[in-house]
Amino acid sequence: MTFEYSLAQLTVLETSPVEIAKIATECGYDYVSLRQIYMGVKGEKIYDLRKDKKLMQELKGILKNTGLKVLDIELARIFDGVNIKDYEPAMETCRELGGKHILSSIWTDNKDFYTEEFAKLCDLAKSNGLTVDVEYVPIAGVNNLKQTVELLNDVNRDNAGIMLDMHHIHRAGDNTEDIAKIPKEWFHFAHLCDASGEIPKEKEEMIRIMREARDYVGDGGIDIASILNSMPIVPYSIELPNSAHIKEYGLKGHAQNCLDKAKAYCNKFVKGRE
Repeated sequence: MTFEYSLAQLTVLETSPVEIAKIATECGYDYVSLRQIYMGVKGEKIYDLRKDKKLMQELKGILKNTGLKVLDIELARIFDGVNIKDYEPAMETCRELGGKHILSSIWTDNKDFYTEEFAKLCDLAKSNGLTVDVEYVPIAGVNNLKQTVELLNDVNRDNAGIMLDMHHIHRAGDNTEDIAKIPKEWFHFAHLCDASGEIPKEKEEMIRIMREARDYVGDGGIDIASILNSMPIVPYSIELPNSAHIKEYGLKGHAQNCLDKAKAYCNKFVKGRE
C-alpha cells in the first residue's frame, strides 16, 4: 500500500514557502501544506505569494523540477466579523500552485453565523476548483466530531469535507466508531502527529503541547492506527510542531524524523477503511 505525505507549515513554522519546499523535497515528502492565511501566532512570518512574485516563481520552479506538489493552503478561519472574500487571494494562490484544498476551522460559538459563513466559504472555493476541509480544534468554537458532522450536513456542499487531526481527535474524546460512519467522500487529507495519552487538565498546557510539543508518530499515547483504519487512505499531512526537537535536530532533521517515523508506523499498522 502506498501512502503519501505532506510537510505542514506548523511543523517548520518559520520557513518561507521556498524553504519548506526545499526541505520537503530533500526529505522525500510528496506534498507541502502552506500557510498563506496568517494567524498572528508566535514565530509566524508572513510570506505572501500573491505579492512576492519572485518568491512565487522560485517556488513554482521547485515544484516543476522536483515533482513536489502543494496539498492545501491554510487557514481560513470562521470567526465573528470574518469577511469570507478576504480569503479569495489565498484560494487563487492555491489554484495557481496546483493545490486542491483549503483548510478551515470555526472560532465562534454562533452556530447560525458560522454555518452561513462556512457555506459562503465553500461556494467561493468551488469557483476556484477547491475543497474546504473543516478541522475541529478542542479550544475552538467547533471542537468535536459531532459538531463538525452537523455543520457539513447543514451546509450540504459537495466540496466540503472533514480534516481529522490525531491530536484533536484524542483531546476531544471522539471515538473510531463515529469516524467510521462518516461518508468516505468527505475525507481529502488528514493531519498526523502523536501526543501523550494523558489529556492536560489546564487549557494553557493543552495549547502549549498543540503548538510546540507534539510527539513523533508512534512515540506518544494516541491510538493513531485505530483512527486511520476507521477512515479511507488519504494523503497525510504531518503537522508536528516540537520546539525541542527542532533545537536538537534542526528544521530539516526534525522534518526528516517526522517523515521516517510516520512511514514506519503507517507501513506497519495502517490498512485503512475500504
